[in-house]
Amino acid sequence: MNPGNMMTNPITQSTPLGNIQEGQEAVVIDDNNEEGENDKLDEDDEFHIPKRNKTSEAWEDFNEFEENGNYYAICRYCNKKLSRGKSKQTTSLWRHRNSCPSRKASLRQAAQQTKLNFQPADDAFPSIPPLHTGKFDMEKMREAAAHWIVMHEHPFTILEEEGLNIFLKRGMLEWQKIIRGVAKNDCVAVYELEKKKLKKKLRNVKKVSLTTDLWKSKNQKIEYMVIIGHWIDSDWKLQKRVLNFVHIPPPRRGVEIAASLFKCVKDWGIEQKIHTISVDNASANDVAIRVLRDDFSRSKKLLGGGLSEIADIVNKIRDSVDFVNRSETRLLLFAEIAQQLQIPGKKLLYDCRTRWNATFEMLSCAMKFKDVFPRFQDRDPLYDSCPAYEDWEKAEKVCSVLEKFWAATHVISGSEYPTSNLFLQEAVKIKKLLDSRENDENDFIRAMIRKMKAKFDK
Repeated sequence: MNPGNMMTNPITQSTPLGNIQEGQEAVVIDDNNEEGENDKLDEDDEFHIPKRNKTSEAWEDFNEFEENGNYYAICRYCNKKLSRGKSKQTTSLWRHRNSCPSRKASLRQAAQQTKLNFQPADDAFPSIPPLHTGKFDMEKMREAAAHWIVMHEHPFTILEEEGLNIFLKRGMLEWQKIIRGVAKNDCVAVYELEKKKLKKKLRNVKKVSLTTDLWKSKNQKIEYMVIIGHWIDSDWKLQKRVLNFVHIPPPRRGVEIAASLFKCVKDWGIEQKIHTISVDNASANDVAIRVLRDDFSRSKKLLGGGLSEIADIVNKIRDSVDFVNRSETRLLLFAEIAQQLQIPGKKLLYDCRTRWNATFEMLSCAMKFKDVFPRFQDRDPLYDSCPAYEDWEKAEKVCSVLEKFWAATHVISGSEYPTSNLFLQEAVKIKKLLDSRENDENDFIRAMIRKMKAKFDK
């Protein structure tokens, strides 16, 4: 056996010398050799990435394979087989690479085509397009930098850091430094673009629920209210988006909270789609919800327009109540007449024109004093809107219908958690009432019920 053909296999000191096989060379490594360690550290003090064994560019066009103990390289374009020889140099590879006609034709064809790079799909980065031209675009880089700042809440000055710019310049020679003012403007532009996209999505949403929370920033010492929208999309997936951060200075009254909420939903174009509003138990929020309930209801038809069938009757009684309550003298005169007729109670109730529950309460209270209004008209010549006897009869029939709705509303809204065993029972009562009065003998009741029923069935 020729010793020159043997592979040298270094072994450590921990290998017993008795186990060394023929052809192996014993190499003893001393762990305490500080000089050797220093020599190793001095080999390369620069940062580098470990490279592959084949570093020559020629191997980009060849594949290596072994056959009968000999090594060959085969061209990827024309499949010509080249012998590597004992030295395994790449001279022959370079020679063929420069003269291969198939390679030249392939490179010419590639140069005539547009280079398209398909990025791998990644659910973690949905904003990255799968199709990329391969060209550097500083505008797209600025947009991506703005997303990065917003996503991780970085300061605008982060793009001015020297180390970051050196890092980006190494990989992209076309990279240009972004100053803080430009970064701020880019973030605002990205926000406006995303807001426009979200507005477009909300156009196809039928109902949006809101949640709010108020807190004080520890760093800025400023009080904020965050408004979040929740809805179900067309794929039946729950969506949640922050709609606004609002600065509300103390004392944060309910009317100011309500005004900020309404301004926010108005800006997003969803004031007609608000389904629920969830707030914390602060006393100011109670006032805010009462105000918002009236504001939102003004833009919606009450009971599907059912009360519009008796608008003349309701308006006549409402005007009478308003006329009496407008003056202290009239109130005293009205109370005096009621006392003479031995009718308990002295006060008429105002109603909110946009809340049918309040309209029912106003009508039912006014009917107790229906005998007072004609005598009041005799004693006050300015009063000219006294309801007729037929008007009171119609109002009484209307109240017999609205009373069921009023009772059901109080049962449901009177509980903090209206579970199905409460809600469904009241819904069944309303359904039975509407079915039983759908063919009422009175035309105005029949018309009102049919509109209510259409709304209820929907």
